[in-house]
Amino acid sequence: MNMTEKLHGLGQSLWLDNITRDMLDDATLRRYIEQLSVTGLTSNPTIFDEAIGKGAAYDEGIRQKASSGLSGADLFLDLALEDLRRAADLFKPEFDRTRGIDGWVSMEVSPLLANDTQATVTAALSIHRQANKPNLYVKIPGTPAGVPAIEAAIFAGVPVNVTLLFSREQYLKVADAYMRAIERRLAAGLDPRINSVASLFVSRWDRAVADKVPQELRNRLGIAIMQRTYRAHCELIGGRRWKDLEAKGARKQRMLWASTGTKDPNAPEDLYVSALVAPDTIDTMPEKTLLAFAKSGKVAGVMSEEGADAEQVLERFARAGIDVDALAAQLQIDGAASFVKSWTELLKRIEEKSAALATT
Repeated sequence: MNMTEKLHGLGQSLWLDNITRDMLDDATLRRYIEQLSVTGLTSNPTIFDEAIGKGAAYDEGIRQKASSGLSGADLFLDLALEDLRRAADLFKPEFDRTRGIDGWVSMEVSPLLANDTQATVTAALSIHRQANKPNLYVKIPGTPAGVPAIEAAIFAGVPVNVTLLFSREQYLKVADAYMRAIERRLAAGLDPRINSVASLFVSRWDRAVADKVPQELRNRLGIAIMQRTYRAHCELIGGRRWKDLEAKGARKQRMLWASTGTKDPNAPEDLYVSALVAPDTIDTMPEKTLLAFAKSGKVAGVMSEEGADAEQVLERFARAGIDVDALAAQLQIDGAASFVKSWTELLKRIEEKSAALATT
């Protein structure tokens, strides 16, 4: 049994945080599915920007779509969904085997809409319809404006991958929105089985404080925050409100660990992967992290539902001057800004490529 199989044996799904047309065309993604136990994937504007910019794999598609009148965000969405539909088909056997629990891909709403609740809901519904795949999540950021959009989208029947979550408090707001949406569906006589995942970002915590804490606290904040959040998750699903919904057919909103590649070159490649093994959760890994973990990763066991020593570690960060509540809010703001930057650069690249290809 290789290390990726061991993760699955412990109940954790392993997804790839990447997609490219080359990866689909040369069967790399199929190989990862067959040999490395990959059962889903995530994407974002940065991933697509890099994929489109690195080679010519998307050139013909851009040329054809531009000549038919598509441009900007509409052209990108059409292009991205072509890839994601192909990936969704590769994961469909896992989706069917697990009855919709695993085997998903994700497509993000425009980050320019992050502070516009209604526009986000409208975009989510449009992506869901256009994708026309049962195993495609629409990614919506868990920002203050995003929380009501998440509730509205799930109530409308859209499976949602909630992104840009950093802390226990942010997660609990999203979990509450998810449960409210399911409660509303039940009250309206609708099927409560609408899938969702809540994506918690890990490594950005440690990058944010790398030069602000003593050496013995380096690369420990992200894991401690995730342990604290996982404990809150376990308490929530053990509570009466969730148990009542589950008894009526609702599906648990799964926790997904995102940004699990290490940013510190002196840290082990599998630092976050090894620390965040937990049943019925998902770890989405960059390709580099996936390959490193498959080759030489280690798994000691699963995370404690009690949060291990998270609170003691977080107290040490507090004594070092780190306000985790303020930092969580800032990380979410910065993350949203980063996605806007990547989105803007992506649309600029598509515009430039469309113009250049029109003359060839």
